[in-house]
Amino acid sequence: MRVLAAMSGGVDSAVAAARAVDAGHDVVGVHMALNRAPGTLRTGSRGCCTIEDALDARRAADLLGIPFYVWDLSESFLEEVVEDFVAEYAAGRTPNPCVRCNERIKFAALLDKGIALGFDAVCTGHYARVLPGPHGAELHRAADAAKDQSYVLAVLDADQVAHAMFPLGDAPTKERVRAEAERRGLPVARKPDSHDICFIPDGDTRGFLAEKLGEEPGEVVDEDGAVLGTHTGTYGFTVGQRKGLGLTRPAADGRPRYVLSIEPVRRTVTVGPAERLAVGELRAVEAVWSAPEPVGPVEVHVQVRAHGEAVPAVAEVAGEEVLVALRAPLTGVAPGQTVAFYAGSRVLGSATISATTPA
Repeated sequence: MRVLAAMSGGVDSAVAAARAVDAGHDVVGVHMALNRAPGTLRTGSRGCCTIEDALDARRAADLLGIPFYVWDLSESFLEEVVEDFVAEYAAGRTPNPCVRCNERIKFAALLDKGIALGFDAVCTGHYARVLPGPHGAELHRAADAAKDQSYVLAVLDADQVAHAMFPLGDAPTKERVRAEAERRGLPVARKPDSHDICFIPDGDTRGFLAEKLGEEPGEVVDEDGAVLGTHTGTYGFTVGQRKGLGLTRPAADGRPRYVLSIEPVRRTVTVGPAERLAVGELRAVEAVWSAPEPVGPVEVHVQVRAHGEAVPAVAEVAGEEVLVALRAPLTGVAPGQTVAFYAGSRVLGSATISATTPA
């Protein structure tokens, strides 16, 4: 097969490309330039898309003996990921930019361009597996549960899964991948992993949003509407947050308070006790299915965070929505988050949470 290997400049994508070469595929490496003004160096283990990363990807491709290109996808990334991230927070929701990037850049813009150029598949360093099933390719969790990234890939549809290749899906541990990189002589073998949000390399999400949205002062209130403090923008909060609430007086019982809800129109942030975070039902929209769309109520497991616990639930498609009744409550679930649906290790699909109901 002709394979387009997405090479970020990290160890995972380099080893994935190497394994695709070993498998006998005709591999071409491509580095996605996602930042209009990339920094020269990474900040510790934060961020990506720097000039250093592009050079590391080129060195790995040269060592593997494969052609290498840099594709400028910065305009698409700005519109589809960064601007979406800002708009979602402005609306009081909590997005996952890695999910958006996989959905709209790596497996939409990149795959579409690759298919148009005659490639058969896109290869990445994600920890997930594509396995044959009775009705075609299936997306499954990785062998290493600690590194499993199937959640951020749950936005892929069936056609995208069929054109995806994840050579690290069967890797037992990340350390084994690093050891393999060392054996291959790849210079990125001990390069630190990137963390947090790649376009906010200093990790200051609140500061980034404040720069984009400006100050929008409002009140922090309890469930009875009593004012407990003030804030400079609802975008600085997420459901389940405990620290940085700016409260002027403690709870009567002395227990910590958490963000329960966010109202960007009224500019209020409501806080309360931890037990009020428990959620028993979800409503979700914009569903994407890599498996056949469920008909009627079906037993599934759902996951609402990249490394969160998967809990049993009953999901049912109702028009444009997916209704989810949780068998066990989840805490700190926010509108805007992605809910991924699983049957065993298989990813069935995903949707965007639009509303929650307390347990």
